[in-house]
Amino acid sequence: MKNNGGHVTFAFIVYDITYADSEIYFQWPLGVATYRNFPNVPFLSIDVQKPRKFKCNFLGTVYPNSSRVVLQTVIKKFNLEDECFMKTRDTWSLGESSQSANDYHYALANSDLTLNPVGMNTECYRIYEACSYGSVPVIEDVVTAGHCRKGNESPLQLLKKFKAPFIYVKDWNELPIIIEKEKNLTHKDVVERRKKVLLWYKMFKETMRDKFVETIQQNFAT
Repeated sequence: MKNNGGHVTFAFIVYDITYADSEIYFQWPLGVATYRNFPNVPFLSIDVQKPRKFKCNFLGTVYPNSSRVVLQTVIKKFNLEDECFMKTRDTWSLGESSQSANDYHYALANSDLTLNPVGMNTECYRIYEACSYGSVPVIEDVVTAGHCRKGNESPLQLLKKFKAPFIYVKDWNELPIIIEKEKNLTHKDVVERRKKVLLWYKMFKETMRDKFVETIQQNFAT
């Protein structure tokens, strides 16, 4: 937002900007892919007690020489195809067919972990879409190429600030250990974790909304 002199008074910016000071520049979560018509999943519509068929899921584009290739290789090497619902493609598509959308929602609703290998950025829509279904995002916690964060600087600062109940990995070779731990959880453990993710996401969205409204009110107060 600019004042009459053309100076920025405040701005909310997505992705992991290094200059967020919470005074003029605010970090804003990427959120769900509304451009693909991802819906607002009602909080109370998720049946947290219902058993889910898969331990994990990944649906997305597999770019050559990327960590997504590593993820795909690990799943095949350790025979995790029955544990993890996967559908991949070689090229990214802007649009979404009814079939691919149905597959994606089915995967989120029927998996307790949603795998988030980095793409062009570390943060992605999938993180928030998984939360909508109480599926824990398993996030590749590395910095991607670009001008947001560099080198060894930790990404996803906004989510870490709000203590998101996610699982972070540095290498997808960690996945078999994660899946083994999942097998040792009781149904009660899993249900409680789903509740935790859903409640955290609800709180996070409300907090971000309130911060946005508060910032506007402070800057436009007469």
